[in-house]
Amino acid sequence: MTKDELNALFEKWVRKLRIVPAWDVRMELMEDAGWRKTGDIKIDCDDRKAVVLLNVLNPRGANLEEVLVHELFHLKLYPLDQVTESLITENFEEGTPAYGFAMTQFMTSLEQTVEELAKCWLLEFGEDRELSFGRCRSMKSFDELYDGLKNLE
Repeated sequence: MTKDELNALFEKWVRKLRIVPAWDVRMELMEDAGWRKTGDIKIDCDDRKAVVLLNVLNPRGANLEEVLVHELFHLKLYPLDQVTESLITENFEEGTPAYGFAMTQFMTSLEQTVEELAKCWLLEFGEDRELSFGRCRSMKSFDELYDGLKNLE
């Protein structure tokens, strides 16, 4: 996908998701071979600014539009994200098992929710509706999950 195509998709999605004009948001295309993420977002709530970062050099996901929409949903859900993280940090001591459990459960739920919303919107309004399955390649097969487990009988 060309930079012009990515910029056009960015403009489409910040409007479709009603991010602009309330926010000043821009996209930066990362061409750093050492950057291992496919996408990220940096958010400044006080100034209502955000920067979406997309790895165009070595993306792990094949569909950069999916990654873009995913990162923009992080911006949409950021207030809820911050309230939940604050509740966890105020009620659990950092470094304790309870804190680790609460934070892990929250982050897992957040990522699952953001990805599900991104997939729904992409399938309805996306230019490239093909979902990325790149992460599946590195995961164990269903049978491999049982390797080494003892039979309960």
